[in-house]
Formats: sequence, C-alpha cells, structure tokens
Amino acid sequence: MDPTLRTAATGMAAQQLRMEVIANNLANVNTTGFKRSRAHFEDLLYQTVQGPAVVAGDSAVTTDAIQVGRGTRLAGVQRVELQGPIEETGRPLDLAIEGEGFFQVQLPNGSMAYTRDGSFTVSDQGVLVTQGGYPLQPTITIPPDATSITISRTGVVSASSGQDAANPVEIGRIELARFANPPGLLALGENLYAESPTSGPPILGFPQEQGLGRIVQGSLEQSNVEVVQEMVDMISALRAYEINSKAVKAGEDMAEMANGLMR
Repeated sequence: MDPTLRTAATGMAAQQLRMEVIANNLANVNTTGFKRSRAHFEDLLYQTVQGPAVVAGDSAVTTDAIQVGRGTRLAGVQRVELQGPIEETGRPLDLAIEGEGFFQVQLPNGSMAYTRDGSFTVSDQGVLVTQGGYPLQPTITIPPDATSITISRTGVVSASSGQDAANPVEIGRIELARFANPPGLLALGENLYAESPTSGPPILGFPQEQGLGRIVQGSLEQSNVEVVQEMVDMISALRAYEINSKAVKAGEDMAEMANGLMR
C-alpha cells in the first residue's frame, strides 16, 4: 500500500476518535458533576530515508537526517478536572463540593466508588443514598421523625424533629476523599469513579480540612462542558478529517497516474 494512504488514514482515524470524545462531552452537557475530556495524540515512528552526513571541505559540515513521518495515533483521553458551575436547587439533600474532593459511596460488591454528583435521597431504611441507590460512606441514617436536615460547610449533618425543631441534633458527618491525580480515576459510568494505580490511593478527610473543598447544601455542581468550545473543536475535527480524506484521494490519483505510465 502507498505510504501516503496509510498516513492519511491514521489522520482520519484520529479525527474520528476526537469527534467521539467531543460527542460524549456534548451528550453530557447537563450531567451533574461531569468533567469534559479531550483526546491527546502523538506522532508515529519516522522512516529515516537518509541519515546525517558529513560534507567534506575546509570545515566539515553535517547535514540533517531526512525523515518522513508515518502518521498519528491516540495517546490518551485526558479528563479536565476543572470546577463546574454550582447551581442552586433549593433541595436540602442536594450537595455540591466547592473545591477538591469526592463523595464516597459503597457499591453492591462492597468496593468503594467516588462521585461529584451530590443529588442524594433517602432509602426506605432512612439511609442517605445516591440516585442509583448506593449508600454514602460513612453511612448517615436520617431519623424517621426528622422534619428538616441541615448540612454545614464542614459536612456536619444535623436533624430537627417537630417536637424540638429549635435544637437540631448531629447525626453524622460527611467525609470526602481526594487523590493525588484525579484524572487518573477509572470512570465506571453513573457519575462514579474507581481508584486506579494512576490516581493513587484516596486521602480521606472532612470538608475544609487537608485541602478538601466545602459542602454547599441545596446546590449541585453542573457539568464543566463549554458548548461553544466543543462546537469550535467539532468544526476543527471535521475540517481535519476532510483534508485527510482529500490526501487519500490525491494519493489514489497519483497511484493511478503511475499505473498509466506502465501501459
């Protein structure tokens, strides 16, 4: 196969992958706590047509090597861990993290997962759980006679009852986790992440301690996707795909001309 076709084909495949990442960002523009991703590419190996050469003369001169690149490939998909805008909802069990940190939840297999989605609810057992039914860790149980729930910026959860509404009782405290490399977390779907070798182990602590952010009750962190930026990237990917396809067509035309010389 003509190297031109292979090289241009890698460019088309790269832009297709880039478009998939952009499409996923746009699909999750309204997903709570979602972090946009971007595709990162690297060039492939180079073919050395001619190595460096020394030209004889009064003063020796070294000429540069002649190398021809052979395309590109996906090096990684990097998650951009920027703070998303915090939107007030007025719902007392909606929690946003302003700053670093993740909520800890327990999966059915007993392992821990981490999320920025703070849209919690109460299970039939009175336990604070995610929309998927995963309990918040450490477990916080809401008393059945509670009439209001108050969660401070430092994660202290207090409940008030109808008989003694003026004196709320502390029923637990939310603990957050942070990581040395948050983009290295493994995405599980359902707004959940899992620890991975590249993320490092979780560093646990209470809100506003050890570099962790604060809790904002009655609010949710929105996606950090910027639609305008994604649209610009989408147009750029489309044009790059188009020009690579034209390179394929040009390579085919040149091969056809060369074949015609043999007749």
